[in-house]
Amino acid sequence: MVPFETEFGWDRAFISMAFAISLLLYGLSGPFMAALIEIWGMKRMMIMAMTTLITGILLTFVMKEAWHLILIWGIIIGLGSGVFLTVLSTYVANKWFVKRRGLAIGVLTASTATGQLILLPALASIETNFSWRWGISLILLLSIIMLVIILFFMKNEPKDVGILPYGQENEQINLHVKQKQNPITMAFLTLREAVKVKEFWLLSGSFFICGLSTSGLIGTHFIPVCISFGIPVITAAGLLSFMGVFDLIGTTISGWLSDRFDNRWLLFWYYSLRGISLLLLPFALLEGSTTLLIVFSIFYGLDWIATVPPTIGISRQIFGENKSGIVYGWIFAAHQAGGALAAFGGGIIYKVLSSYTWAFIMAGSFCLLASMFVLIIKKKSTNIHANTFNL
Repeated sequence: MVPFETEFGWDRAFISMAFAISLLLYGLSGPFMAALIEIWGMKRMMIMAMTTLITGILLTFVMKEAWHLILIWGIIIGLGSGVFLTVLSTYVANKWFVKRRGLAIGVLTASTATGQLILLPALASIETNFSWRWGISLILLLSIIMLVIILFFMKNEPKDVGILPYGQENEQINLHVKQKQNPITMAFLTLREAVKVKEFWLLSGSFFICGLSTSGLIGTHFIPVCISFGIPVITAAGLLSFMGVFDLIGTTISGWLSDRFDNRWLLFWYYSLRGISLLLLPFALLEGSTTLLIVFSIFYGLDWIATVPPTIGISRQIFGENKSGIVYGWIFAAHQAGGALAAFGGGIIYKVLSSYTWAFIMAGSFCLLASMFVLIIKKKSTNIHANTFNL
């Protein structure tokens, strides 16, 4: 964000809008990506998505005009992210695991945020000592390596390598019929059924707040807000990287817990504790205390995307295994709508008030509200809709 401000003269609100479009677009693409995975398979979709991301990264090097940022970072990279950051974890867990699905989802979802956050110190150092283009070059190299790995090693399901899903002891009849419908039709037909279920709205509302309080606000604006308080960019990136390490721990543990405990109460505590941490963050910044910021990074990192495994778990229990991927895609779209609102809104708040304080206060308050949403979901409601959705 800051290098783009410096080199191109674009203001923070505009740059935030491009990031917001990206967050919103890859979120909205989720249910359609899920439908396409049903039709074409995971490997083919991953290859297409990674190729799209590489195209967007390459175009970044020739970016000059403001509309280029919207097209490349908002649309192309937003669409390329759609498979990896929305429903892929759900499909891998459903296809490859019978037992320990929550743990599998915890590890997979933790990896998405952890990869982003751990790379930040390296990218910040490269940008500080050279330029942002060298940082983009590192991402391009890693993306090409990943595309090669997908081409040679990714498989759609266990039978492709002659094994059973983890935890399945005997060969079973697969009742899941490969879909032939138009993916857009599949996505909207599933949505039409889901909106009739109260729990869909409660999960979507809480996940909207989840996106608002993570990728939208902290993911987009944490480094700029640290810079505004005189914290060097490399230090700020290091704090985010610190969050990434603890995110891997916290989300993996969350997956393990979601296999064993009531997912509603897990979500209650995750949203409550995140809300409290965000309410306290402005005070840590005002104090200029590195110790308090490190404590925040640890505490917040443990809870960064710990909400994902229990949210997917509740979705699968309510809507059934066959349709939970597409339903979760719509729920994740709400997550990204929240992220887009916070990414753009945070830039606007800073432009008007020259401070992010109110953005953090509002995000923390919304998290406390989300903790109430998840408790409204009745335990007995899980599984009562699953049979209908699996037909």
